Amino acid sequence: MKLSIVIPAYNEEESISHTLRSLYGTLNKYNIPHEICVTNDNSKDGTLRVLDELSLEIPTLTYYTNPGPNGFGYAVRYGLERFKGDCVAVFMADMSDDPEDLVKYYFKMLEGNYDCVFGSRWEKGGKVVDYPAVKKVINRVANFIVKMVMGIKYNDTTNAFKLYKRETIEGIKPFLAPHFNLTIELPLKAMVRGYNYAVVPNSWTNRKYGESKLKIKEMGSRYFFILMYCLIEKYFSQGDFMKKSVAPTKEVSR
Repeated sequence: MKLSIVIPAYNEEESISHTLRSLYGTLNKYNIPHEICVTNDNSKDGTLRVLDELSLEIPTLTYYTNPGPNGFGYAVRYGLERFKGDCVAVFMADMSDDPEDLVKYYFKMLEGNYDCVFGSRWEKGGKVVDYPAVKKVINRVANFIVKMVMGIKYNDTTNAFKLYKRETIEGIKPFLAPHFNLTIELPLKAMVRGYNYAVVPNSWTNRKYGESKLKIKEMGSRYFFILMYCLIEKYFSQGDFMKKSVAPTKEVSR
């Protein structure tokens, strides 16, 4: 099964080389057939130049420039419309995600034939390194609200680092979120529409270079909008968007 990795990149000149080399080296070590798809989100620094150079070094690298509209969600969606693999992961350009965790996701999906594999930084075996204190409080409160509103046990919905089969991605379209709220739209739609999933612990490490693109003050209402959309679909769509011929499956935790 070919793995695609979609990486949104905006002004990641300092981080992208280490990220892509580590990712490529790890996937090669495990002989995982793959493609690395970077969406340059109209960066203003040297990100595109670095991608040009890396394309000569990394044969599985494909990159695009998203002409606009721009933003995290748009950049991810741009990649999700163009990947060629049988499954696809969303991976951060700043190396906050661990390539070894992606390998765990991939083999977990193969082992159980899951439609999705979600990571959790907060369950046993998960880890965060240098996570900002204020961001952590907001993260845990937001995920608690999502759990309560949607009636789920999964505790890290806002974690963007997840793996989906191609059929799952096609089945949860159309996408609405243009910003970081896409991180909850994808998994919540998958749950609501009856796709099964496994949860595995993963790690997160704060970026060494550049600055985070997530502006917390701007995101509250946008996350709320997507949460309410998914809640309405869950209770009022009468199964119109459900995965065909398969009943909803309870979440699985390792």
